[in-house]
Amino acid sequence: MSFAIFTDTSANLPTPLLEQLGITAIPFSYYIDGNEFTCTDTDNFDGAAFYGSIRRGTVVSTSLISPGRYTEYMLPALQAGQDILFVGMSSGISGSYGAARLAAVQLREEFPERQIETVDSIGASLGEGLLAVRAAELREEGRSLSAVKEELDALRMKMCQVFTVDDLRHLRRTGRLSNAAAVVATVLNIKPLLKGNENGNIVSFAKVRGRRRSIEAIAEHYDRLVENAEEQTVGIAHADCPEDAELLAELLRRNNPPRDFLIVDYEPVTGSHVGPGALALFFLGSSDFRFEK
Repeated sequence: MSFAIFTDTSANLPTPLLEQLGITAIPFSYYIDGNEFTCTDTDNFDGAAFYGSIRRGTVVSTSLISPGRYTEYMLPALQAGQDILFVGMSSGISGSYGAARLAAVQLREEFPERQIETVDSIGASLGEGLLAVRAAELREEGRSLSAVKEELDALRMKMCQVFTVDDLRHLRRTGRLSNAAAVVATVLNIKPLLKGNENGNIVSFAKVRGRRRSIEAIAEHYDRLVENAEEQTVGIAHADCPEDAELLAELLRRNNPPRDFLIVDYEPVTGSHVGPGALALFFLGSSDFRFEK
């Protein structure tokens, strides 16, 4: 391979796909009752059990990836003579990307002959993961590391991320909702619509009544914003609501069917912030959406 591609486990990519594309996912940690866990194999992650536990009151905390962990994973590739591209979780919701940049600075000093590039996805889950997949596709086409980074820096602004949650308290508790003060509590079956803005922050931009209507609203935003749907793999992530994920996919097929779908359970770190019942859609579309108020 011309260069090694790294991401973090927030990218939410299935293990077989990571192996097929030659992408390494560096693990976040999460904690339950003081015990540390990582999820490096999403195929064996029991989403129903994990989110069922949260529904019953289990509190999950998370931590950013340390510069030392980034170094630990990247060092063998550098020692083998490979350059590195890292695609990370949005700096707007986690300090982990900053730690990755710090590790890159240190590694450049140790390996001045190697090229080490980082990309802030300004996303999470498949909003990050689909960019890592695109990086692997471009590498396969023979594109240089610099060219791939340049394309990802442009594509990230076009990665539309639209989602809804069953209960805002998870995003409020972990401080991941940037405009929390402006959002009323989820009462009377009012469901928030959320997105990633131009800085990679999570913001609420609309509210609708009812779960079914929130899913339809996500599909309507897709129809309004998507570009070249027939060429895309569209991502759907859900936190233990597979039927809703399938309903959303069905709605998307009606007007602008994509080339393919990648439907995943939210991995536990990002999933603990959005909470059980979260449903998210990721696709390439108008970059204007990130700036819309």
